Amino acid sequence: MNTTISLNRINRNVFVQNLLTFFLNRQALAVGLVFASDSLLFGSWVAHIPHIKERLQLSDADLGMTLFAMPIGLLIMNPLTGWIIAKLGETRACFWSAVGLTLAICIPINAPNTAVMAVGLFLVGLCSALINVAMNTAATNVERSQNIAIMSSCHGMWSLGGLLGSGIAGAVIALHISPSVHMAIMAGLVLLITFLLQPVLNTIPSSSRTESGEKAGSSFVLPNLDLLIMIFIGLAVAMGEGAALDWSAVYLHETLGASSQIAALGFGAFSLTMTSLRFVGDAILPKIGAKRWLQLGGLVGASGLLLAIFVPYPSVALVGFALLGAGCSLGAPILYSASMRVEGIPPAAGLATFATFSFIGFLAGPPVIGFVAESYGLSYGLGLVAAMLFLSAALSRLVKFF
Repeated sequence: MNTTISLNRINRNVFVQNLLTFFLNRQALAVGLVFASDSLLFGSWVAHIPHIKERLQLSDADLGMTLFAMPIGLLIMNPLTGWIIAKLGETRACFWSAVGLTLAICIPINAPNTAVMAVGLFLVGLCSALINVAMNTAATNVERSQNIAIMSSCHGMWSLGGLLGSGIAGAVIALHISPSVHMAIMAGLVLLITFLLQPVLNTIPSSSRTESGEKAGSSFVLPNLDLLIMIFIGLAVAMGEGAALDWSAVYLHETLGASSQIAALGFGAFSLTMTSLRFVGDAILPKIGAKRWLQLGGLVGASGLLLAIFVPYPSVALVGFALLGAGCSLGAPILYSASMRVEGIPPAAGLATFATFSFIGFLAGPPVIGFVAESYGLSYGLGLVAAMLFLSAALSRLVKFF
């Protein structure tokens, strides 16, 4: 009994210490706020997708095709991210991509037609690709220079931003505030935060060259088997995140008949569990083990989606999206770090290659879901993601962590 109490106290102390290390470290918190700002914009945007879909009278396939403009922007930018980051440095790349994102995100919400919406989403994809690699590399630089673990907490900040964004959007919808006004205010807020963070970000050491002499700008490498397995797992996890981001509100509103206010909570439920687990991830992963968590996470995430599909009530679906968030929570922090430790592949190239493919899953997954939904129904589109998560759980047994 006393031993159990003592262990519980130790575990709580470990959690608290990890959180204090993150939130009291100026560089770590600054990088975390970049993650949060990025997701705050996405969380705000996705809650208005049903409104845009209805205003422009788009079918599921039309919406899916238009959303595909974002991953096209990603694919075009990714070969250039290494070169840009090598020229600017990680922190300046974070700054300029964040500025570009705040401007680009205002285009699709005001689009008068699908063509303009696609152009806006394409620009969002360009900026998202750059900030994704830049902020993860900056987080790694802080970890290396200060010998601390912050990657999971940084991704927790990303989830927190999405949670706040979707929650605020739900209130905005309930108050009948114009989506255009809402997005303009959120973009202005993020722009202000970006300028305030820059002095602190500039103090983070740059990895212009690693210990081995490899240029930090290495953008891509042909994946070996270990990295390929990580990429597939990352694709599945990213598709789970993308499904919650772009389709949870549509599924709750159109398929299950929930009100717009309740539908906006779908991504919020997902983000709540994801955020909570990511903030304790740096403490619990050494105890549970990364491989075991990837197996468990795939099963939990898939089960959550199946619950939302086979028990078609809004309240149950919210629980399902919460389980999806729990299952996907630590996949990205684990795999982003692991991609830099793949045997035979330079760390920066491993990270950039993994980030490229996993973000493709995040951005291209929702359009794929839309194509499946157009032919068979949205439940089948979400079921495809559940199947991928089950398969990722099985493949996690094969992952090697060096």
